[in-house]
Amino acid sequence: MRGVTADDEMDKNRAGAEFEPGPVPPYRPVDRYGFIKSDQVNPPVEVSAKCRPSSDQEREQRRVRKWRKMIGAGGADWKHYARRKPNVVTRRIRKGIPDCLRGLVWQLISGSRDLLLMHQGVYEQLVLYETSSSELDIIRDISRTFPSHVYFQQRHGPGQRSLYNVLKAYSVYDRDVGYVQGMGFLAGLLLLYMSEEDAFWLLVALLKGAVNAPMEGLYLVGLPLVQQYLFQFERLVKEQLPKLGTHFDQEMINPSMYASQWFITVFSYSFPFPLALRIWDVFLYEGVKIVFKVGLALLKYCQDDLVKLPFEKLVHALRNFPEDALNPDTLLPLAYSIKVTKRLEDLKLEYSRMNEPQSQSPKASNEEQQQLSTQKQISSRR
Repeated sequence: MRGVTADDEMDKNRAGAEFEPGPVPPYRPVDRYGFIKSDQVNPPVEVSAKCRPSSDQEREQRRVRKWRKMIGAGGADWKHYARRKPNVVTRRIRKGIPDCLRGLVWQLISGSRDLLLMHQGVYEQLVLYETSSSELDIIRDISRTFPSHVYFQQRHGPGQRSLYNVLKAYSVYDRDVGYVQGMGFLAGLLLLYMSEEDAFWLLVALLKGAVNAPMEGLYLVGLPLVQQYLFQFERLVKEQLPKLGTHFDQEMINPSMYASQWFITVFSYSFPFPLALRIWDVFLYEGVKIVFKVGLALLKYCQDDLVKLPFEKLVHALRNFPEDALNPDTLLPLAYSIKVTKRLEDLKLEYSRMNEPQSQSPKASNEEQQQLSTQKQISSRR
């Protein structure tokens, strides 16, 4: 994982005078990922790498050696290996990428490394010489992104400055999308594992679809892709978890009440960081279907409890899953067992047909329009 050192001199000058660093927050104990430990009376003990049994350390070292052999020096062998042994790659990614290699592997599997090499100097140009209409919004939201991580804690410190630079650069690079608040969690997560420029191009790879389906529809006006995903997810819940789907209907619960952030931030918001990392490993390689699978797995795991809850308690439970449900080694194997690929395609087509622009269908006559209006009024009164 990336350390919390200051960036180079160019980074110091990028954000202008308003980004003079504030005082350094007082030291507090952090976990292995850099998040400040909560002040619990008896906090769970987290075993560091140095304290793990030698057998665990040896197993981890073997994993790292396998990965290094698979990707080659600087990732030189990655494409050849991925083409030759795709099943091995999928299996190893689903087991989790070694943390020391995560940043590099994320760039390789997302296609962002190729984008960077093809656009040398573009990021620096965007940061230093372009202006964005979203700059004030970005500055306002920066302190809300991973506020308990030491890298982003110092007001206008190196972490917040890097986050500002990446988000500002993207808002200029893609003015149709600009900046939307949820993007901060994507950029922040990436910055914990790679440089500003690498994080920017990985953000571009995700939103523009360098390898998998583009994500930009999650952030365009009206959030069109979010609406599609929520439609698909609701149907999948009803089909795969009919008892829970019926209970949701009875309590008037829909996915927009609990699942929007799952898609907008790919579980990087409010979910345990070790789980978010494992999901991101798979997401960058296999695409958004892992978000559907994990969401369905969560509901399936907790179904027996959820079907007993009334509306208020149900909404709370869907935003605060129990700790055992969020264990990666329990949840992810369940998620991998859920099949959604073909059904997602079918539901996407169905959603597209339902939302075809009216201009593409024959224009209704005035009389037909009046009839439709009358029918809607009658329906609304029932």
